Amino acid sequence: MRLFAAVLPPGSAVAELARRVEALRALPGAGRLRWAGHDSWHFTLAFYGEVPDETLPELRERLARGARRHAPYGLRIAGGGRFADRVLWAGADGDLAAIRKLAGTAAAAGRRAGLAGPAVDGRRGFTPHLTLARNRDPRVDLAPFAAALEHFDGSPWTAASLTLVRSHPPAPGVAGARPHYETVDSWPLGAPGR
Repeated sequence: MRLFAAVLPPGSAVAELARRVEALRALPGAGRLRWAGHDSWHFTLAFYGEVPDETLPELRERLARGARRHAPYGLRIAGGGRFADRVLWAGADGDLAAIRKLAGTAAAAGRRAGLAGPAVDGRRGFTPHLTLARNRDPRVDLAPFAAALEHFDGSPWTAASLTLVRSHPPAPGVAGARPHYETVDSWPLGAPGR
């Protein structure tokens, strides 16, 4: 299974961002971007890649233990930016130290479970973000899109769980197909073991 650890925003935060993204889709060049579906918006903490079935129980146990060591924290979707002209994203504000520590814990859980895949790690410049769109057309400049997100300031919410997510790649050869994400497990932050 292709897995990653994430923080999932609540529906109310997704709805606020969806309204702003709708306005972005009216900008010149928006039709040439590959927009992520609202149901795929998440803050990736650690990407594990392909995880063998026999490794999954240990990864789950390590993530559960890690979640217990972190208290819930305040977060909100705010601002935005771009990674070159390839990815448009919405950012985060609130207790960024807490989400960075949680990302470090999720990455460590993967390493300790024996996963060698690329992991997002708070010690290496972790930038909490939600991917909104991808660009493969060099004629599309993402700067106006990022500028339109600059002052976005969503309502605060409490990040209260760590989620293990499975990524199903898009169907090959299907135009406009997107990956599908499935929650494998979720653990409340700061809660005793279950």
